[in-house]
Amino acid sequence: MAGHTGTMNLTLHVWRQNGSKTAGRFVKYDAKDIPKAASFLEMLDIVNEELIEAGDDPIAFDHDCREGICGMCGIVINGVPHGPRPKTTTCQLHMFELAKDGVDEIYLEPWRAQGFPVLKDLMVDRSSFDRIVAAGGYITIRTGSAPDGNEIPIPKPVADRAMNAAECIGCGACVAACPNASASLFTAAKLGHLALLPQGHAERTQRTQKMVSQMDAEGFGSCTNHGECEKACPKSISIDWIAQMNRDFVTAMVTSRQKVSERQKGS
Repeated sequence: MAGHTGTMNLTLHVWRQNGSKTAGRFVKYDAKDIPKAASFLEMLDIVNEELIEAGDDPIAFDHDCREGICGMCGIVINGVPHGPRPKTTTCQLHMFELAKDGVDEIYLEPWRAQGFPVLKDLMVDRSSFDRIVAAGGYITIRTGSAPDGNEIPIPKPVADRAMNAAECIGCGACVAACPNASASLFTAAKLGHLALLPQGHAERTQRTQKMVSQMDAEGFGSCTNHGECEKACPKSISIDWIAQMNRDFVTAMVTSRQKVSERQKGS
């Protein structure tokens, strides 16, 4: 616990940019007497308080729950999305961990991808993720009173695997880490947990075709299996989900062409 106490001095190089239509640049700040027990976002809070007191514009960054659940926080820290600690969101990173590694100079950047236009400084517009999910549409399920819990038995291994995919918090670190700025891991995870369950199986192939098409329309790059997305994911989503998404997409395209061919023969 001794390493958690005391303070540290930092040199910050923060990307400042007023929207995607303007040029950005790194601005240097001295962050002095930062408590080692502070989280990374609390460190930025301290810096912003000093900037506001000096009459300067505070650093804009996304945050919400600060518990590693919401997926809002997203900063590239010294070239690594969410920072150097694996399986950790930016809000879960603490300064004593950086002090332990001897880090005293930090470069802060936003997620960089065509599908994530910069709103301001370290904030990006991730509504493209919402549009990908919305493109999947709804699931077919009987409405009415709640069914009995055992009415649709699901083997535990299947339920566990679906939950693994559902752990995706949509933070976008996978995109930021990918050399191609691909959103394949995010899209595959959102497709995967529904594909395994009976409620989402009926529209499985159609959903895959729609969401992958929307992903491409948003300007994200293609997956070339670098694996950086899995490394950067704070929830350890496996790239195996991308393989399943690709298989379902091929099935969807073949089925779609067969239907077109049948309609043409019928006419």
